[in-house]
Amino acid sequence: MLVVRAITANDLDALYVMATQVGSGMTTLKPDMKMMSDRLAVAVASFAETIAPEKRDYMFVMEDTDNGRIAGVCAIKGAVGLTEPFYNYRIGTLVHSSREIDVFTRMETLYLSNDLTGSTELCSLFLHPDYRTGNNGKLLSKCRFLFIAQFPHLFTEKLIAEMRGYQEESGRSPFYEGLGRHFFKMEFDHVDALTAVGKKSFIAELMPRQPMYVDYLPQDAQDVIGKVHTSTAPARRLLEQEGLYFEGYVDIFDAGPVLQARVSELRAMRESMLAEIGPVMAGEIACAPHADASDPMLISNTNLSDFRMILSQTAPVNGAIALPEDEQKILHCQPGDSVRTLTLNPRKNPHV
Repeated sequence: MLVVRAITANDLDALYVMATQVGSGMTTLKPDMKMMSDRLAVAVASFAETIAPEKRDYMFVMEDTDNGRIAGVCAIKGAVGLTEPFYNYRIGTLVHSSREIDVFTRMETLYLSNDLTGSTELCSLFLHPDYRTGNNGKLLSKCRFLFIAQFPHLFTEKLIAEMRGYQEESGRSPFYEGLGRHFFKMEFDHVDALTAVGKKSFIAELMPRQPMYVDYLPQDAQDVIGKVHTSTAPARRLLEQEGLYFEGYVDIFDAGPVLQARVSELRAMRESMLAEIGPVMAGEIACAPHADASDPMLISNTNLSDFRMILSQTAPVNGAIALPEDEQKILHCQPGDSVRTLTLNPRKNPHV
């Protein structure tokens, strides 16, 4: 069975191995042992509540309980841009007009911005290829929303997620080649590596502050603005199901879209509910009226320091849930404890 749980110090080696498989474009998960060790230390301190909420970096791993293997990783950063610059391009519009010659044009522009500074960020989502089946991807991605719903006071009102931008099969980034290379004079992977280890001052030093006209870029660079990497498209759809949307911000290197939402408007905030674990009768599986075998439930414990979440076919009924003993054990729960529950998929009509 798969469980998503709070990361521990013992997960460092597995986390490093996971990072070696990610590839370019994900600056928050690089195969650098010191970087991984430092980040894991912050994550452990985050769950222990020994650092300020805005400095926290909650990392989760998906573990296969049958063999102890780490199958995936994901994270939530409490706030971005408070200790180092956080840059994006904001897509804007400039209008040029002349009544004398009857010309009116609207020009799309890119503004270098720090508008999203201070936002909570969903990041570092990676599922090992061996586990990219069934509902595993949904479990790994959506665990973070149930965590936020359980502990909303730990996060800012704005939630963002930077999506990996489009790259060709060769690894070439059309947007970077059309814009960034002219200013940075280095390969995309090198720029990516510098930002991953926190070296970002060169962005302000080398990038122009004035608006960039999109029409000046090569056509292949224009075409990928706001477009995600092929392997990232499913992750984008999952985030949009939970309430995130594109509001015109993109990554400055690969032009991947930045999705955002208000925490209070997330599906998990509206629809998740607490239920008390009750006794399990022989052969009993409690099913709420809306649940069926094809739509399992996300179920988590309510323990910050030992957060754990699974998928279950058991659903709450009237505030109680008859959770099987093996699932209670995986969640580190027992009868009388509270768990938070949410349907894996949005209901077609949540009012029914």
